[in-house]
Amino acid sequence: MRVEFLQTSPVFGKIKENVKKVAIKLNSIDASLVVLPELFSTGYQFKSKKEVSLLAEEVPQGWTSQRLIQIAKTKKIFIVAGIAEKHRGRFYNSSLFVGPKDFIGVYRKAHLFWNEKIFFSPGNTPFKVYNIGSAKIGMMICFDWLFPEAARVLALKGADIICHPSNLVLPHCPQAMITRCLENRVFAITANRVGVEHRIKGQKLKFIGQSEIVAPDGKMLCRASDNKEEAGIVEIDPRLARNKNITLLNNIFKDRRKKLYKPLL
Repeated sequence: MRVEFLQTSPVFGKIKENVKKVAIKLNSIDASLVVLPELFSTGYQFKSKKEVSLLAEEVPQGWTSQRLIQIAKTKKIFIVAGIAEKHRGRFYNSSLFVGPKDFIGVYRKAHLFWNEKIFFSPGNTPFKVYNIGSAKIGMMICFDWLFPEAARVLALKGADIICHPSNLVLPHCPQAMITRCLENRVFAITANRVGVEHRIKGQKLKFIGQSEIVAPDGKMLCRASDNKEEAGIVEIDPRLARNKNITLLNNIFKDRRKKLYKPLL
């Protein structure tokens, strides 16, 4: 199975321009699963809720969702993409999942970072796993990486691949995702962005790039630069994520001491 990330640099507020640029790249790819960054169509640094309300779209009825669905059907590919979602009067930092047949699902970011708490509602969707035949796919978004429960729940539900749209500004995630893959024996595709946004005085954001694909054994299969728009593509065998044995006597799920963990949850 060929999987890919697209590392982009969106222009804030220019939805059609950002989506068009990605669409051109998607139309020329040779992969079955592609992951795009968090808020890939809008940009990240909102200044007001009014901006959010003007730029957020319904999923899957909105223009961006429908454009990605059209591409997925034409190219016969699966796409995971971060988007600002409008739903029943609330706004969510979301990840949508579309495929060759149509819209598949949406995940709303559980762990909001910094000013996201001002503009978005906390996610209200479960960590769900989708079976696409060749693999089982789960989603989380950016800052979710800091909470090991997110990746663990997806792994426990059978995810082979965790798709991870991101807009990273902190330096730790690219290395931390190696640990997330090791402790859960899953593949992870982190699609980050590059560039700078400085729309709020005193809050300049420089995005760190380093999009990556990591294997269940922690091996770095592909990592992008920290400052360029680029794509990364590798061929993987999702079945490798179904072997949870570390030794003949150790299995990462069977060895869990669940009775000892309960008081902490």
